[in-house]
Amino acid sequence: MSAERPATPAAPAARARSIGILGGGQLGRMLVHEAQAMGYRAVVLDPDPSAPAGQAADRLLCAAYDDPAAASEMAALCAAVTTEFENVPAAVLQSLADRCVVSPAAAAVRICQHRALEKAHFGRSGVPCAPHARIESAADLQAVADELLPGVLKTSQLGYDGKGQRRVADRAALAEAWQALGRSPCLLEALLPIRCELSVLVARGADGACVHLPVQQNLHRDGILAVTQVPAPDVDAATAAEAARMARELAVTMDYVGVLCVEFFVLQDGRLLANEMAPRPHNSGHYSIDACDLSQFGLQLRTLLGLPLAMPRQHSAAVMLNLLGDLWFAADAAGGAAVATPREPDWPAVLALPGVHLHLYGKAEPRRGRKMGHLTVTAASAAAARATALQAAQRLGLPPF
Repeated sequence: MSAERPATPAAPAARARSIGILGGGQLGRMLVHEAQAMGYRAVVLDPDPSAPAGQAADRLLCAAYDDPAAASEMAALCAAVTTEFENVPAAVLQSLADRCVVSPAAAAVRICQHRALEKAHFGRSGVPCAPHARIESAADLQAVADELLPGVLKTSQLGYDGKGQRRVADRAALAEAWQALGRSPCLLEALLPIRCELSVLVARGADGACVHLPVQQNLHRDGILAVTQVPAPDVDAATAAEAARMARELAVTMDYVGVLCVEFFVLQDGRLLANEMAPRPHNSGHYSIDACDLSQFGLQLRTLLGLPLAMPRQHSAAVMLNLLGDLWFAADAAGGAAVATPREPDWPAVLALPGVHLHLYGKAEPRRGRKMGHLTVTAASAAAARATALQAAQRLGLPPF
């Protein structure tokens, strides 16, 4: 399971200076860096021996998330444990909570893991969301209200980055989509006229203290986040304030401890609707590493360890570009055919631009649609950040925004 398994539990002092992370992806990697900068050791549990967070961690426990021996070892080594993705079994979090500090709690993660439970929590919190219906049987399929079509059919669990989702225009398409999704429990949401998409990252401590990052405006392509702009260019102050208020309310009503991302739709008529929650830092908050005095990972560490929360201050306007594996297969500048074998993008051409911060996640194998890294452009003004980001996108072969 681990290269050097201790015969006895960690000494109290060492355990107090160690945090555990369930999941070895890029979010865990960035949290490892934050923890180490503050003098903490980081222990990562992930079944992949080459996991990005495991490469950076002080200790990698290479095992399944529900491996009881691995969980016991993490509890012995760490005073506090968190998760970097929402699909870790909630039962594992509950088991660890009996032996060490765990945040967010299993009950909150369980809500965020299931779209129907999530929508129910929106209702309990008085936060509006899209009209929807649960589809778990053929009878549910027949009972769908006409006003929910056209709509988007989403699996209730395990859907992310556009996976497990189908747009449906009518009842025939709905039945076909449900069949294609394995007749698994799903949620049908009405397709709405969306003006733009937002996200808010809120951090809440065990003492109830609550702070948030600036509201972020997001652009998705094929269901995957492509661009985040902060300040949000198409959002007025009142809408931004209301989004932050709703995000805080959702955290409070879950008695949430940790960093929570809430994604919102702004409709053409100006209404604000909650879309979904992620019980962890989020791709749209990566800009905060370079553009804020306290990043989303700094907030996550503070909530985990019970340290004081300060309201983050954005010192630079920022645009974040997601770097997917497609870039490694892109056509050359002359417009030739896409390459069959991966090649490194022209990073020097991008790094020649002012205010560019390149973050690569240490993933050895680029694949189309796989998040390989991100690029954050910072500048003194939103217009300058956008202009440079558009230049960077052009040099990388990314579409404009």
